[in-house]
Amino acid sequence: MNQHAKIRIGHSACPHDCPSTCALDVEVLDDNRIGRVHGAKGNSYTAGVICAKVARYAERIHHPDRLLKPLVRIGGKGEGRWKEASWEAALDLVAEKFIAAEARHGSETVWPYYYAGTMGLVQRDGINRLRHAKKYSGFFDTICTNLAWTGYVVGTGRLIGSDPREMAKSDCVVIWGTNAVVTQVNVMTHAVRARKERGAKIVVIDVYENATMKQADIGLVVRPGTDGALACAVMHVLFRDGLADRDFLRKYTDDPAGLEAHLRDRTPQWASAITGVPVDDIEAFARLVGTTRRTFFRLGYGFARQRNGAVNMHAALSIAAVAGSWQYEGGGAFHSNSDIFRMDKSELEGRSLVDPKIRHLDQSRIGPVLTGEPEALYGGPPVTAMLVQNTNPANVAPEQRLVRRGMLRDDLFMCVHEQFMTDTAQLADVVLPATMFMEHDDIYRGGGNQHIILGPKLIEPPAGPRTNHYVVEELAKRLSVADMPGFGMTEQDHIDRMLGKRGLGTFATFKEERWADVQPPFEEAHFVKGFAFPDGKFRFRPDWTGTAAPNRPPRTMGLMGPHDRLPEFPDHVDLIETADAEHPFRLATSPARSFLNSTFTETPGSKNREGKPELLIHPEDAAALGLDNGERVEIGNRRGAVVLHAKLFEGIRRGVVIAEGIWPNTAHERGEGINVLTGADAGAPYGGAAFHDNKVWVKAA
Repeated sequence: MNQHAKIRIGHSACPHDCPSTCALDVEVLDDNRIGRVHGAKGNSYTAGVICAKVARYAERIHHPDRLLKPLVRIGGKGEGRWKEASWEAALDLVAEKFIAAEARHGSETVWPYYYAGTMGLVQRDGINRLRHAKKYSGFFDTICTNLAWTGYVVGTGRLIGSDPREMAKSDCVVIWGTNAVVTQVNVMTHAVRARKERGAKIVVIDVYENATMKQADIGLVVRPGTDGALACAVMHVLFRDGLADRDFLRKYTDDPAGLEAHLRDRTPQWASAITGVPVDDIEAFARLVGTTRRTFFRLGYGFARQRNGAVNMHAALSIAAVAGSWQYEGGGAFHSNSDIFRMDKSELEGRSLVDPKIRHLDQSRIGPVLTGEPEALYGGPPVTAMLVQNTNPANVAPEQRLVRRGMLRDDLFMCVHEQFMTDTAQLADVVLPATMFMEHDDIYRGGGNQHIILGPKLIEPPAGPRTNHYVVEELAKRLSVADMPGFGMTEQDHIDRMLGKRGLGTFATFKEERWADVQPPFEEAHFVKGFAFPDGKFRFRPDWTGTAAPNRPPRTMGLMGPHDRLPEFPDHVDLIETADAEHPFRLATSPARSFLNSTFTETPGSKNREGKPELLIHPEDAAALGLDNGERVEIGNRRGAVVLHAKLFEGIRRGVVIAEGIWPNTAHERGEGINVLTGADAGAPYGGAAFHDNKVWVKAA
C-alpha cells in the first residue's frame, strides 16, 4: 500500500503567541507522528497561509532533544546535573517544597508564573485556578500587550475594530508597528489581495526597513519611540489642507477644535526633526490618507515595546478619526479583537476563589521581584517558590542579569514545566516534561482575527510528557485543594463549559464545525452608533488614568510609570530612553522571522535560517566606529553588555541599531542574551515592558 494513502488530515489551531491564531490542517502519519502542516483554506482569515516555522512543526514535535522524563537537580543551580525521577516523586517534591515555603513565609511566597507559550485557554490559564485556591501571589501580565491596548482603548473605549479581512477591500492599507511578514503573515494575505484586486497602496511604518517594508509601496522608517510625532504631523496636514472630515469630527469626536489648535505647530518639519522621516514623505503620506476614504490602519504590537507606546498608539489611531476612515468598509483601524470573544473562564481559572487582598506581582519585573526589591514585592514576603509554565523568563524577560541572579538564590525553589531544556529550565530545581499542542485538547481565540478555534488532540505524546492541566490537577490533590470549584474536570469538560456558556455547543459538536466566526457586524466594529463611551465620542483628550482598559493593574498595585507626564492631546512625549553622550545609540530588539520569542530557536530549520546573533547597524555608523561587516561588536548600557556580530544595513536611521530575535543565552559568546540590555521599569499608565526602547553604546568587541 502507498504510504501516503495512510495519511489523514487532522484539524487544529496554532497555539503560539501570535495574533493570527491560524486554523491548521495537519498531516497525521500515524498515532504518534505528523508530517507537513498547512493553513486551513476554509478559514476566511487564515485563507490557507501559515508561516514557514509552523509548516515545519514536525521538526519541533519530533525533535530528539525534547524533554521526556521528570528531572531533579543534583548539583549546584545551573550546573546542569540531574537525576531522572518518576512523575509521582517529582510532583510530591514540588508539593512538599511549596508547603514548606508557605509555612515559613505565608501563601504569597509562592508565585505561579506563566505566559503565552501556548495561547490555549485550558493549558495556559488553568494555573490560575491553583493560584486562587491556594492564595498564592497574583500575576499581573504586562510583558506584551499593556501599552498598546491602553493607547487604543483610551480612544475608542473598546478593544475591537474594523474586521481585519476588510483590508482586502481597502484602497490604502497602513501597516504600522508590526513586521507582519515575520510576525503575522495573514495581514499580508489580505493587504496584498487589496493591491492585486483594487490597486490599493500598502504603507509600512517601522523602525527599520524590514521584510514587510520591502513589500510596501511606501515605507517610512522612524526612529524608535517617535511614532506619535509622525501621527501628529499627518493630522496637522489633514487639518491644514482641508482633508479632515469635519462632519465626522463634529458627530463622533470629543474636541476636534482643541485638537486642531494643538496641532498647529506640529508641522512636518517639526516631526521630521524628531522621527528622521523626510518632510516630503510625511506630506505625501498625509495626502494619501486624506484623499483615500478606504484607508485601513493595521496597528501592531510594536507600540507595546516603547515607554511612550500608549501615547503613540493613541496618536496613530487618532488619524482614522480625523480622516473619517471609520465610515467605510475597508477603512478604520484595527489592533485586536480581544473584546469580542466573551469566553467565560471563571470556572477554569477558579475566580470564585479570588481573595482581593492577595498581592499581585508584575510579570515584567521578575528580576526586581526575585532579587527582593521592596517596591517590586509590594510590601509582601520574598518569592521563595515558583511553578513556571509556558514561558522562559531567564531568556525573554527584561534585565536578564537580575532574573538570573534571582533564580540562582539558594532559598528559591523553582519547578519548570517545559518541552525543551530552556535557559529557565537550566536554572530549575525540578523540570517536568510538557506535551505540545497536537498532543492535548484545547481551544483558542484569535486576537488578530475573529475566530474561536478548537485544537483537539491529534496524536499521542511520547511516554513521558504530561499536559499543563495534568500538573495543575495533580498538584491540587497534593496541596489539598482538589475539592474546590473547577478541579476534577477534564480538558474537554472545561471546553464544554466555556462553549456552552457562549452558546456554541459542546466539544463534540464544535469538533465538527472546527471554528466559529464571532466578528461583530459592521455597525459595531466601525462604531457607527458611536464609540464606546457614554457620549459616543472618540477621545482625542483621553482619560489616561481613569479609563477601564483591558489590562488595568489591580488596586493593590495602583498606577505605573510616569503617568503624570502623559499628554492632554496626541503628541510626542520623551518618556523613552533617549540617546546621550554615553549611550549614543537606540536599540530595538525586533522579532526574527524564524523564531517566535524563544520558541523555534531549537529547530534546525529555524536556526539555519537565522544564522547567528547579529546587530544591524548603519554603514556610516559602522565606519565611524571602525567596524567591518561580520566583526564582533560589543553593545552595552548600565544593565550590562553582550557581544554580537555586526551586519551593515542601510535600511535604518543613523544612531539606531537592531538585534533581531531572542536567541538562547547560550548562543551568545558570554552566555548572556540580548535582554541583558532591556529595562524592566514599568511603562505609563498601566505597565508594560519596553523591549524596543533602550539607549546603548556600541564598540568593537
